[in-house]
Amino acid sequence: MSGGTAGPGVTRFTALGTTAVLLVADPARTRAARQVLDAELAAIDLACSRFRPDSELSRANTAAGRPVTVGPLFAQAIDAALRAAELTVGAVDPTVGPALVALGYDRTFASLRPEDVRPVVPVRPSGWRSIDWRPESRRLRLPAGTALDLGATAKALAADRAARGAADAAGCGVLVCLGGDLSTAGAAPADGWQVAIADDHAAPPSASGPVVAVRSGGLATSGTAVRTWRRGGRTLHHIVDPATGDVPEPFWRTVSVAAATCVDANTAGTAAVVRGEAALGWLRESGLPARLVRVDGSVVTVGGWPADPPSPNRAQGGPR
Repeated sequence: MSGGTAGPGVTRFTALGTTAVLLVADPARTRAARQVLDAELAAIDLACSRFRPDSELSRANTAAGRPVTVGPLFAQAIDAALRAAELTVGAVDPTVGPALVALGYDRTFASLRPEDVRPVVPVRPSGWRSIDWRPESRRLRLPAGTALDLGATAKALAADRAARGAADAAGCGVLVCLGGDLSTAGAAPADGWQVAIADDHAAPPSASGPVVAVRSGGLATSGTAVRTWRRGGRTLHHIVDPATGDVPEPFWRTVSVAAATCVDANTAGTAAVVRGEAALGWLRESGLPARLVRVDGSVVTVGGWPADPPSPNRAQGGPR
């Protein structure tokens, strides 16, 4: 994600294993917004990281087979993950933890071995309906052998929470982007937040690339071209088809979706990658604006996806 020098204050830094970007409509209020964002990032990492042994998610996975009581933020993350599973009829499933480990994603992406000759044996998830979740008491029980991974929703939830909190603290419009998961709150600039769509959120913006104006809500781009590694001669990525425990058959390179929240946008984008060609009808029925890029580079848009001209005040969104 890249921001121009004109307009809002722009801050970029590394967080949650990706690039975080904060845009504040009033640059003088950047410090107040950044404090909220930093606190939110620390909280979501402690609650939902798969790679921290002290995270609530790791403790819940270790306790699989026994009930545990979880904190309010982790409870909200579980609610978001299960809602995503229900809305997508299981195309987005939080029980893909063992499947990701089997595919080789068993450590932070920066620490992954880029190549391994050992073959991959996919592990089919136990399925989101196997989770015993009591939201009123925040009691969670995972079946033995089940492990959660909230990668499809937790970072987007952090973006939504941070944008709302930062806008309240700053008293002005704010945009938060976490590795392509983008959320806005407060009053947007007059011409909207100008967001360039790309395969890679960290790549320099292209003058000829598509640009959309985001005035509220969230936008997310899910993709299979950037965060990749190889195992047994196969190129793999972080999006799992819960029906097989393997990566989906290649069809979409990237899917960008706009929605009322970043969580909803990311849920729809991830589900579209999993669904392949069938995603077009599903997205049309949802009414969500979306831009889908096939593996051959051809583009399909649905839901009235806008084609706004480039602007000097530009932010770039790309896959997680």
